[in-house]
Amino acid sequence: MPEVTIKIGQRPYTVNCPAGEEPQLQMARAALDTEASTLLAHAGRVPEAQMLLMSGLMLADRTLALEEKLKAAEAALAQAKTAAHDIPPEIKTVVTEVEVPVVPLALLESLAELAARAESAADDLEERIAQSAG
Repeated sequence: MPEVTIKIGQRPYTVNCPAGEEPQLQMARAALDTEASTLLAHAGRVPEAQMLLMSGLMLADRTLALEEKLKAAEAALAQAKTAAHDIPPEIKTVVTEVEVPVVPLALLESLAELAARAESAADDLEERIAQSAG
């Protein structure tokens, strides 16, 4: 297991880290360092053990608050699912299949040919009317 040196609260620490878990270690270090830096900015010089303890407690407090928010969100989701099941069938609309009309290419070609014939017939008719009038 490789040793990694990290800094928390401007103090270096050497820790063992399983290979491949360095990114997670750096994220955890950054979170702990943020709390330690905040503590040091407010309290000044603090003994190492107290800095680490207080920083850990601050992170634990944040974690607990996030867990409470997650539980509330999960409860709201469960309630919404239950409410969705309680909708009467006559109100609930469930789409099980959507049909998209597709016009076959042969039909499109036939329609184009018919349109061309109709235009040609209209032109001929206009010509005959023009000759009859003139």
